[in-house]
Amino acid sequence: MMDPTTANSRWAPQGSHIKNHEIFPGMELSVLSPKAHKSSDCSSLGRSGAPSFPYFRDWKFDFQANLRPKICITTSTSAGLDQILPWMFYHKVMGVTTFFLFVEGNAASSNTSKVLESIPGVKLIYRTTELEEQQAKSRIWNETWLSSFFYKPCNYELFVKQSLNMEMAIVMARDAGMDWILHLDTDELIHPAGAREYSLRQLLLDVPGNVDMVVFPNYESSIERDDIEDPFGEVSMFKKNYDHLPKDTYFGMYKESTRGNPNYFLTYGNGKSAARVQDHLRPNGAHRWHNYMKTPNEVKLEEAAVLHYTYSKFSDLTSRRDRCGCKPTKEDVKRCFMLDFDRSAFIIASTATEEEMRNWYREHVVWGDKDLKLKLLRKSILTRIYSPMAIIQGLRESGVFSSVIQSAPTTLSRDKFLASVDSSNSSRTVASESMQSRKTIKSRENQATARKVLGLETTAVSHEAAVPPLSPPGLLVEA
Repeated sequence: MMDPTTANSRWAPQGSHIKNHEIFPGMELSVLSPKAHKSSDCSSLGRSGAPSFPYFRDWKFDFQANLRPKICITTSTSAGLDQILPWMFYHKVMGVTTFFLFVEGNAASSNTSKVLESIPGVKLIYRTTELEEQQAKSRIWNETWLSSFFYKPCNYELFVKQSLNMEMAIVMARDAGMDWILHLDTDELIHPAGAREYSLRQLLLDVPGNVDMVVFPNYESSIERDDIEDPFGEVSMFKKNYDHLPKDTYFGMYKESTRGNPNYFLTYGNGKSAARVQDHLRPNGAHRWHNYMKTPNEVKLEEAAVLHYTYSKFSDLTSRRDRCGCKPTKEDVKRCFMLDFDRSAFIIASTATEEEMRNWYREHVVWGDKDLKLKLLRKSILTRIYSPMAIIQGLRESGVFSSVIQSAPTTLSRDKFLASVDSSNSSRTVASESMQSRKTIKSRENQATARKVLGLETTAVSHEAAVPPLSPPGLLVEA
C-alpha cells in the first residue's frame, strides 16, 4: 500500500480531472505547519496538534476551475475572523468556490479585511458612501415587494440591507460564471444530508435542470450549557424543522418542545434557499429568491438543512441589544423585531441584571433537563449532528486557519471595492430612476408606498411580497 502521508496516495473527487495521481485539487503543496496566533480575536483558530484531517495541503482550496456546479454564497456580516473563517472554510469543503462578503464593523476592520482579501474566491464589499449611493438607486426602492420593510429600525433595516446586498451579489455571481447562489448568515451552516457524499456540490449537482430554487429547511441549535464560546465546535444538538417531522409528532410534542417560549423555534423557521443563477433573478427577502419574469420552480429538500446557531452564546443577548436603539417596552420592540423571542430577549437584556439575564437564558435557551432531552431525541424532534463539528475541528488541527492568518499581506487594498461597484453598476440590465441617498429621503412620508413599479414589471408574479423570517407553525394553525 502507498504511504497515506504522501501526496501520490491521495484520491480525488469525481470531476477534478487530476492526471498521473489522484489527489484533492489544491493539495500539491506540503502540509502547512500549524502555528498559534497571538491575536485574541483569532486565538481559538490556532489550536492544533498533529494533522488529523490530511486532505488540506493547500489551505487556499483553489479548485474552482475543475468542479461543477459553481456555487457562491453571499452574506452581510460584522463578525470577526473567529466566526468567519470556520464558516467560510467549512463551506469550501462543501464545494463552495466563491464568497461575496458585504462587510462592516469588525469584519471591515483592517486586521480582518486583509486576511479575508487574501483568500482566493473571496470578494469583500465595504459599506461605504459609494455603496450606499449606488444602492439608493437600486431597482428595489422603486418597487413594492419590499416596501413594507422600508424606513423601520433594527431587524427591518437589516432585512432591507440584506436584500439590497443580495441584488448586487446576483450581478457579481452572473459575471463570475456562478451556477448557484445562496444567502447565508455567518451563524448558519449548510448540512447536505441526503447527498451521495457530504457535499453541497453533489447535492446541487443532482437537482433536476428544470428546478430554479432549492429550499433548505432550518434546524435550530439546542445548547446544553450556558458557557458556549465556540458554537461550531461545541454544539451538536439541533431541533428539527416542522418540514422534516411527522405532523402528529410535531404538534403532539409542541408544548414540551417550546418549554414556555413563544414558538417552537426561538427565531425563524422558514429556512433558506439556493437559486440557480439566471436572467431576471431577484432576491425575495433574506430567506428566498424570486424572478421578475416567471414563478420559479421551487423544491424543498427532504433531508438537507441549514443549521442555525442562534442565541448559542450568552453574549448573543447583549450583542443584539447593543445593535438596536429601541426602547425596552412591549410596544416599541414591535417596531424593531419581527419575531417574538427576539423581542423578549431584547427587553430582558435591556432591563435585567447580569444574574437575572443568566437565569433567564438558562430557563429559555439552555437544555438542561436530561429526561426531556432524551424524550425529544427519541421522538427525533431533537437530533445529534456531528459532521460540521468534525470538519471544522479537522480544519483547525490541520493548521488551515492559522496558516491563512499568517499568510495574509500587511496592507489592505480597498480600491478593489470601488472597481467592483463600477463593474456591478455597468452590468445592470434594468435602468433605475436616479434618487438621493436613502438617508436623505428617509424623512419623506409614505415614500415607499408612493413609488411606482417599473414598466418592465407587468406580471403578477413579480409583485410577490418579500418573505420575512417566519416562526414555525403553532398549535393554532394545526388544522
